[in-house]
Amino acid sequence: MWLTGRLAPDFKTIADFRRENGVGIRNVCRRFVLLCRELKLFSQALVPIDGSKFKAVNTRDRNFTEGKVDKRQKQIEESIQRDLNALETADRTQPAELEAKTTRLQDKIARLREQTRNLEQIKEQLKTEPDGQLSLTDPDARSMATSGKRSGMVGYNVRVAVDAKHHLIVAHEVTNSGSDRAQLSPMAKAARDAMGKTRLRAVADRGYYTGTQIKECADAGIAVMLPKPTTPGAKYRGRFDKADFIYNMVSNTKDYDVNFRLANDRLEHPNPLLPSYGCYSSPTMLDKRGPCPNVHRRHASDKSRL
Repeated sequence: MWLTGRLAPDFKTIADFRRENGVGIRNVCRRFVLLCRELKLFSQALVPIDGSKFKAVNTRDRNFTEGKVDKRQKQIEESIQRDLNALETADRTQPAELEAKTTRLQDKIARLREQTRNLEQIKEQLKTEPDGQLSLTDPDARSMATSGKRSGMVGYNVRVAVDAKHHLIVAHEVTNSGSDRAQLSPMAKAARDAMGKTRLRAVADRGYYTGTQIKECADAGIAVMLPKPTTPGAKYRGRFDKADFIYNMVSNTKDYDVNFRLANDRLEHPNPLLPSYGCYSSPTMLDKRGPCPNVHRRHASDKSRL
């Protein structure tokens, strides 16, 4: 650094280099992975998959959705109405102040009406966007939620699959989708192909949990390990959740406590191969097959024992 006097490329130089040499950069990454395979650095067929959000050069004020446009238009209309009311009451002021105040309010109303026309144009552009978002500075960037409460950013989601032994990146993808739900299978397959494996184990967090994605991985010979997300479901609505019950093999019931059981009600289930459980308030009512008077009757199919 002393020889160059700490001369370093600025962000524009780096951005231009990346844009003009995109194909070459991808070839370098591909050649690096092939070199790692030749050196047998990918001995373990295990890859963690995760992603990170990177902020784009696009403020949230220059990112629009239909809801944002409607909200902004409503605010402008209310502001215009307040200024018009102020003009009507401006006659009560002194003549010397009247002209200056009237001119200022008229200029403000003109600017607000110009903003309204711009928002109408943006609303028309939004109709052509598949995901209903429009970013004016960086057209490819999208608004994404972050882990902080009431926080968000306009940017990109960079996902990587990393070799578990040497922590080398074997596959990466940059998207403008804030959700990871549809990315487990593509990333796992890309990592498997890059490592030259026929079988692979992939680890991810609960944000990647989707039944269809897990099935696609299983069909491709990829075993995935990830926690199941805790969704609100019935517990959020004040009802019992399936996890609250323990299966009792002796009585073939799902017990919550001694006074609350779900008994096997195979006759009422449309598929006789899948046992379902109806609600009964006490063990004595199990034989009578009576409904629980305190809660709504429900069925919980149990596929885990088939």
